[in-house]
Amino acid sequence: MTQEAGRVSSTRDRGASLEGTETKAFAKTSEFIVWVATVAAVLIASYLVDTFDAYDAWRFITYLSIAYMISRGLAKAGSRAPRES
Repeated sequence: MTQEAGRVSSTRDRGASLEGTETKAFAKTSEFIVWVATVAAVLIASYLVDTFDAYDAWRFITYLSIAYMISRGLAKAGSRAPRES
C-alpha cells in the first residue's frame, strides 16, 4: 500500500482482472457433455425398449445426476481460490 497526496492505493494494478477459480463453467466441461448425452440415451432407451419403463429411466437419471454433482464437487474442491465478487 502506498499513500500519495492523501490517496491510498494498493500495489496491485487496478486494471488487471481478478483470476477466478481454475475450474471451467459447467457447460464447458466434459462431465456436463457426457451427462447430457447419457441422459438423452437413457430417455431414448426408455421410449424404445418395452421392458425399460419410465420409473427405471428416472432412477438411472438420478444416479447420473448424483455422479455428475460429485464429479463437479471434486473438481471444485481442487480449486486454488474462490472467485471474488
